[in-house]
Amino acid sequence: MNADPRDDRLLAGSLVLRPWLPGDLGVLLDAYRDPAIRAGSRAPVADEAAGAAWLRTQEEGRASGLRYGFAVVDPGLGDGPVGNVALSFPAPGSPSAEVGYWTAAPARGRGLAPRALQALSDWAFSRFAGDGLVRLELLHQVGNEASCRVAEKAGYAFTELLPPCPPWPDEGHRHTRAA
Repeated sequence: MNADPRDDRLLAGSLVLRPWLPGDLGVLLDAYRDPAIRAGSRAPVADEAAGAAWLRTQEEGRASGLRYGFAVVDPGLGDGPVGNVALSFPAPGSPSAEVGYWTAAPARGRGLAPRALQALSDWAFSRFAGDGLVRLELLHQVGNEASCRVAEKAGYAFTELLPPCPPWPDEGHRHTRAA
């Protein structure tokens, strides 16, 4: 690992998790054309301006130390990202953080999401143990059974049913993983 977590790149078998780059804009726009990704996103990307803002947000999150988004690259599918995993802290030194992910439609069903989420989780607990990180949470809408499977495969146990909370109109699930 690098001295600075902003520069970290992770490996999960053949997958490479790396920081998002300005050149990833086209792939990002293609991914967000998928209704499933838009439905699960807190910050949908509808056009180039929104995509550029999303990429800047990833860079700013790394610079602040509060958000680490990784483009998931599967060399077997090409050089560009086919997914995203992210770690978000509510505040510096927080004992818990939230993880999230998405997988582009052409890459689904290949086990990428659980492998990438597992790698992100292992990295987070290793990288931020000294800062007191002891718990990771994954939240999703109750009807998203695929996210339940991904969470379980990556070691996240179902913890509780959550009430609807804007922008989410339905109940949700909280899955957690301890260090």
